[in-house]
Amino acid sequence: MQPLLFSLIAAGVYAVASTYQGTQLFKRSAPDRRILAGLGVIALCAQLVCLYLQLIIPNGLALDFFNAASLIAAAVILLVLLAYQRMPVENLLLLLYPLGMLSVLLAQFIPGGTSEPINEQPGILAHIVLSILAYGLLTLAVFQALLLLLQDHQLKNKHPSGLIRNFPPLQTMESLLFGFLWAGWGLLSLSLLSGWLFVEDLLAQHLAHKTLLSCFAWLVFGVLLWGRQQLGWRGHKAIRWTLAGFCLLMLAYFGSKLVREFILHI
Repeated sequence: MQPLLFSLIAAGVYAVASTYQGTQLFKRSAPDRRILAGLGVIALCAQLVCLYLQLIIPNGLALDFFNAASLIAAAVILLVLLAYQRMPVENLLLLLYPLGMLSVLLAQFIPGGTSEPINEQPGILAHIVLSILAYGLLTLAVFQALLLLLQDHQLKNKHPSGLIRNFPPLQTMESLLFGFLWAGWGLLSLSLLSGWLFVEDLLAQHLAHKTLLSCFAWLVFGVLLWGRQQLGWRGHKAIRWTLAGFCLLMLAYFGSKLVREFILHI
């Protein structure tokens, strides 16, 4: 069974969902939650089938650059759809559905790099799973921070658009941001701990940059959460720290992976 059909289905349904949500918001009316979630579930299922066909190979796990990006995008969308019934997170889908469409198309049509298939012990696989979940939750945090920045800007200028009119109150948006940050930071802590326990040499040449940048990102997010608890950090300060930590984390994983697979070919 070829992944092409499923990747096209996933990309097409994500595009339909994005168009539907954008059109409804342009009309200043809230999209139907069942339609929005239903389209997301269909697209996500197709993307997961596609990922299964692309990732599982006879000699291990083909987690190259674009497959990894598609896997993280799928994990992020899954987390939001699971939270959708209990939390006001539907506005995140306006950013996530296009991300899902782009990631599945890139994984399908752009050749992967030169990374070796992963065929490791359960401890290493647990480390990979924890890393993906941590990246997913912290990606949600940065998207939430960007929406919060947009909402704050438009409210201050007293020109709320149709999109902003459908947002929850600013305090709720901020609470969601820090909820994602706490959960993502906790999983990132477990990811770093599992790496220390199960990876033979975290400071080997091909892992040193990833390890150090991930530790710096962990420290940035930790300082932000401490500042929130002890000093009441919020607003633009919280957003800046969130973006800084996220940039470090993406450089740690995708930056090192990009250099290794497409530049150094190792």
